[in-house]
Amino acid sequence: MQRYTTFKTSCLSRIFGIFANKKFALSLQICVNRAYVKLMKVDLGEFEEVSHYPTLNKLFTRSLKIPRALEGTGKSFISPCDSFISACGDIKEDLALQIKGFTYDVRGLLGDFIAKKEKDRLDGGSFINFYLSPKDYHRYHSPVDMYIRKAVHIPGKLYPVNLKWLKKIQGLFIENERVVLECYTMEGKLFYMVFVGALNVGKMAFVFDKKIQTNAKGDIQQCYMYDNIKLHKGEELGHFEMGSTIVMLFEKESIELQVKEISSIRFGMNLGMKV
Repeated sequence: MQRYTTFKTSCLSRIFGIFANKKFALSLQICVNRAYVKLMKVDLGEFEEVSHYPTLNKLFTRSLKIPRALEGTGKSFISPCDSFISACGDIKEDLALQIKGFTYDVRGLLGDFIAKKEKDRLDGGSFINFYLSPKDYHRYHSPVDMYIRKAVHIPGKLYPVNLKWLKKIQGLFIENERVVLECYTMEGKLFYMVFVGALNVGKMAFVFDKKIQTNAKGDIQQCYMYDNIKLHKGEELGHFEMGSTIVMLFEKESIELQVKEISSIRFGMNLGMKV
């Protein structure tokens, strides 16, 4: 049954991806776009109007018309996305909450290509889970001035990641396909950004490396090494196609969280201060 469910969700995601990338006649495309905006209660106040997007996917991955102001100072982390914080807090005994009462194993989440010594640095650190719903802005950004040294693509299932499913499957994040970025602040503090795939997420794209291909056939983890790719706070990292989840993991004594779980947040808002 589990194998059938995995096959079913993967196929549904690929089929939906084909539909979302289909360019219909302009009048029909506008109707499709308007229907989606109305159904999902999308706020286009900061974006182009529905007729601007030639496919549904272009609407999903829309960019801001005007750059967002970034809160805080040079010592602060900002939210990388528009989302709902489903859980946040301390990493205890290698476990973090996916939602109250349900945990995931941090070491398992990071996969096979993250060294033990780096995983050990997360003991006693902090975590934040960001859930992006279908109505949200789907691009993600650098939360701080940072370096990227490694990316790991981990194939997996494509279960939904909404609150209903988080309460249904223990360790759901570890079951799903994901991309792990190993990041460092300018001060050398380690943190991870984990981009978790989900039902109808046809792709997770990254502007700094087009080679990372998600929602593709195969079950082998792929590791990509970089010579310290530098990104400035607020700079675009990439985008989801449809909603999904980002998990951030911080080493001990690197951030003082200033957000609460079960709350909404927007890209550019303050997450916490560097320690």
